[in-house]
Amino acid sequence: MFNYNFRWGQALNSLPQMLEGALVTMEIAILSMAVGIVVAIVLTVFRLSGRRLLAAVATTWVEIARNTPALFQIYMVHFGLGSFGIHLSPYLSLLIGITFNNAGYLAENFRGALKAIPDTQARAARSLGMSAGQAFGSVVMPQMLRISFLPMTNQMVWAILMTSLGAVVAMNTDLYGVTSELNARTFRTFEFFAMAAVIFYLITKVITLTARLLAARLFRY
Repeated sequence: MFNYNFRWGQALNSLPQMLEGALVTMEIAILSMAVGIVVAIVLTVFRLSGRRLLAAVATTWVEIARNTPALFQIYMVHFGLGSFGIHLSPYLSLLIGITFNNAGYLAENFRGALKAIPDTQARAARSLGMSAGQAFGSVVMPQMLRISFLPMTNQMVWAILMTSLGAVVAMNTDLYGVTSELNARTFRTFEFFAMAAVIFYLITKVITLTARLLAARLFRY
């Protein structure tokens, strides 16, 4: 028989703590995306370098990131490295794990974007006296990032949701971690996790809508 008594007051009183956790969640997601984009560009360059070793490193990274669970990647960073005496904080382990995953997916997105750019773009830049590096950095890469803009938005949303996997490494300062601790103290599971779900939803919707507005404004032509 359904006789559960909702107590939203407790959850609402804890909203400031949950919002603080949401800020940590956003911080991890933004940092992981920023570093992930840089690493993904490097991996993309490696794959185009023509050097087998560099291409093999990039391909291995992408294959592991895309074909193993993100939970496994975070777990290996924290506990796997710990087996070799490298002990990282839950925050750093979560950040590195999500960054690793982001870089792999973004590198593949960038590779696909490069295929959509005609080779004549780079050749035209070279004909103007640019080096291969200058042609890539000034002509090809801006177009690559433009084509990849919306996929990068999707990856940002995924990064926010992945922060909840920090539970496996005892991360307790992000939104999911704070919610779990509040639930453990009050046993108001439905109220707290329902509010956390709403906060996650609002964050991701704001990011998605902002990205669409930016894309409409920046890429009108």
